[in-house]
Amino acid sequence: MTDKLNELTAAGVAVWLDDLSRVRLSSGGLDQLRREKHVAGVTTNPTIFAKALSDADEYNWQLRDLATRGIEVEESVRMLTTYDVRWACDVMRPSYDGSEGVDGRVSIEVDPRVAHDSDRTVAEAKALWWLVDRPNLFIKIPATEEGLSAITDTLAEGISVNVTLIFGLDRYSAVMEAFLAGLEQAKANGHDLSKIGSVASFFVSRVDSEVDKRLEKVGSDQAKALKGKAAVANAQLAYERYTEVFSSDRWKALAAAGAHPQRPLWASTSTKNPDYRDVIYVEELIAPGTVNTMPESVIHAYADHGETRGDTITGAYDAARKVFADLESVGVDMDDVIVTLEREGVEKFEASWQELLDGVRKSLEAAAKGTGAPNKAAKGNAKAAEKAGGA
Repeated sequence: MTDKLNELTAAGVAVWLDDLSRVRLSSGGLDQLRREKHVAGVTTNPTIFAKALSDADEYNWQLRDLATRGIEVEESVRMLTTYDVRWACDVMRPSYDGSEGVDGRVSIEVDPRVAHDSDRTVAEAKALWWLVDRPNLFIKIPATEEGLSAITDTLAEGISVNVTLIFGLDRYSAVMEAFLAGLEQAKANGHDLSKIGSVASFFVSRVDSEVDKRLEKVGSDQAKALKGKAAVANAQLAYERYTEVFSSDRWKALAAAGAHPQRPLWASTSTKNPDYRDVIYVEELIAPGTVNTMPESVIHAYADHGETRGDTITGAYDAARKVFADLESVGVDMDDVIVTLEREGVEKFEASWQELLDGVRKSLEAAAKGTGAPNKAAKGNAKAAEKAGGA
């Protein structure tokens, strides 16, 4: 049988898993995906953790200990999630070492409630970096306007960053600028640039979900013919900007000092519309130096019937620009789409974080009272958080 995920990897796409749980770690499932499915990294978010904590007894001993010690809810969340991420970093360490620090990364997100507070975001990033204490960690920072300076300041501390919730091209350009500035400051601060990593998580399927909704409202045949095209075109044009920035003299000076490029990471790559091919956001976004983080279901789907047709991005820039022009011609305001998606993205992660806090609070209370499996108290909260979703 053809190893389709190996073909994808050979085409320059790093396959990452968008999920983590203590069951996945203790069962050896994550290590199996690393060894057998070419998984070379892991991303997490509050929704993923809320579901993980509600679904397994693996957390009960830690919840009981935290309750016995009287640890507050927010600090308990940090203890629970950093435990899993630290373990995952150790599982992925062979990928990290084998790729000289490029892959094998595991991401953990700062509290999304501080996404519009640069100073608190940096403080949170430093705390998480210290708590996990692994070189293959990524700290996830949302790409809000306030987050841009936090990205630079965090990188300047020698801390590796996964910039998340990028939807638009102009914001992506600003993220790359923040990355370059951060590495320049890190170099001035005496940090080894070869040890600092970064990806820029450019969200995909949510763009189609929002644009398709607007196209359906327009209702014309011309509008409906554009459904399912915006997300791929948007990501393809983002890659064009990536190639321009990372061929510049400014970047070459940093590369000469040992820096690795900030790779574009395609996030939210499971299809939300069942009418679309389930691996469309993998097949249509293949190019060297990219990352695609997928739920396990998409990884298995690609292994089964994915088609690696070489680079499907760099020859598509003109077609992508035409999609944008056609969207404008039928009345879809892409600038407004991007603003809406960024606002909703932060709000969804804030809601998921609150659900996570509420679930852990209930679990701690149950553990303190000795009323059965404490994490089961969080199930309702986790299901609500899962609906909020987000890669």
